[in-house]
Amino acid sequence: MGLSKVTMILRGYNLDQVRNVAEVLLHAKFIKNMEITLNTDNAYEIIRAIAKDYQGRLNVGAGTVQTYDELVNAIEAGAKFVLSPRRMTKDMLAYCNENDIISVPGSFTPSEIGEQFELGANIVKVFPANELSLSYAKKVREPMGDLKLMAVGGINKSNVKEALDSGYQYVGTAGGLFAKEQIINKDFEGMLKSLKEFEAELE
Repeated sequence: MGLSKVTMILRGYNLDQVRNVAEVLLHAKFIKNMEITLNTDNAYEIIRAIAKDYQGRLNVGAGTVQTYDELVNAIEAGAKFVLSPRRMTKDMLAYCNENDIISVPGSFTPSEIGEQFELGANIVKVFPANELSLSYAKKVREPMGDLKLMAVGGINKSNVKEALDSGYQYVGTAGGLFAKEQIINKDFEGMLKSLKEFEAELE
């Protein structure tokens, strides 16, 4: 199951809250990726439970993966893709490729982006993307080729279409899809409404 264009980033939520988000995303057309960040309490246990119950219906991954050990533990827990706020080492990227895991290291400059692809990255996350104009991806790709870039940072329903029209093939969003209160309160109907509004921008 390849990555969909949009990744829902979940940081700091418990298993019940994450499971409720998963149930909402089963109704999505375009948002089939769930990322549980490793700076969440019991992150590996949450990944393990969600991967067991939703793998094949949703893409379950790990975020804020910064070390080789964290990477191995996340993949052993069931993550099928991994994101980092910074560059990944050659060993980390090789481990992903050997285990058929989609790697999305973070970068900011053209040199960092190019280096990560040279080391074997599948997609490179431009982070924090909201510190640049969204046309940054197009400018980078003009001389460097058809690179697969993901915008993370400040993505919401008002700019997601612009991001995807401006050279990014993927986006990740933490607070731009569901309100924090909706997730905490397990507001299924409210999240379903927010999902439909967000996805309407992608039609």
